[in-house]
Amino acid sequence: MAEKTNLQAIHDTLWAAMKEDERVLIMGEDVGAKGGVFRVTADFLEEFGEERVVDTPLAELAIVGVGIGMAANGLLPVCEIQFADFIHPAFDQIVSEAARIRYRSNNHWSCPMVIRAPYGGGIHGALYHSQSIEAFFAHVPGLKVLAPSTPYDTAGLLYSAIHDPDPVIFLEHKKLYRLVKGEVPDKLFKLPIGKGEIKREGRDLTIFAYGLMLHQALEAAERVAADGIEVEVLDPRSLTPLDEELLLDSVKKTSKLLIIYEDNEFGGYGAEIAAIVADKAFMDLDAPIKRVAGPMVPAMPYNGPQQDWFMPSVDDIEDAIRELADF
Repeated sequence: MAEKTNLQAIHDTLWAAMKEDERVLIMGEDVGAKGGVFRVTADFLEEFGEERVVDTPLAELAIVGVGIGMAANGLLPVCEIQFADFIHPAFDQIVSEAARIRYRSNNHWSCPMVIRAPYGGGIHGALYHSQSIEAFFAHVPGLKVLAPSTPYDTAGLLYSAIHDPDPVIFLEHKKLYRLVKGEVPDKLFKLPIGKGEIKREGRDLTIFAYGLMLHQALEAAERVAADGIEVEVLDPRSLTPLDEELLLDSVKKTSKLLIIYEDNEFGGYGAEIAAIVADKAFMDLDAPIKRVAGPMVPAMPYNGPQQDWFMPSVDDIEDAIRELADF
């Protein structure tokens, strides 16, 4: 085991996976000579060469489209979208092609590719470097959407994604790249896609959170524990497929649910979580389901005060916990 950041976990997993299997390759904007804007692929070009570390034009549609072709011909492409905010030109290739290949071919074809996308705010990225895109893609059958939040989960799920037979959107929260550290095995390992984890045991209410919000929720849970409020914190890790059993078991145990996500509240991924619980565990609830999420404005502002206003904070989560606990 070695202590790593999320960024180091991604770098080392990609490196080891490419060493292990020559079918694995990386493509994207600036992934080669510059090693990526976040330095995730630093030194990859020198080690693996231009045929496996492909610097692409500024054309996300082409990155994904070429990746689909590679996957169809026996390769295991890892396509990097430099920022999740830039993924929209590739939307049709992802949704209409990659996600539907297995269905449209009557299960004869698959599309084993990973689309890595740094997402989320808190870095003063403003309009085009702060978006949360998970709700768009979690809606699409045929896609898997992963959002790990710790170095261990990131390493294990990335390796699983590379060898999954279907397309995977792999979301990496930018602010967590160097913020969080944790123990990661020295060797490649897989974590099951579709399985969440309870990051903190509790009895009084359940928090469902992922990405940066998971760590905010854990901090808020520690604060209220001083007053005897014990919060259970559930990290889904996989947004689709969702570990619905873990979610419902936790809610039935605590009888209260608080959902935290960074995206705009209206129509966000957390709305689907609320709907599942309302449909399948309504009689187990002792209080209304509550959400803490971003406001319904077009984009996250650049300046500090307005960025902080947009993003759910530890204080916001603590206030919501106390309100729900007192219900």
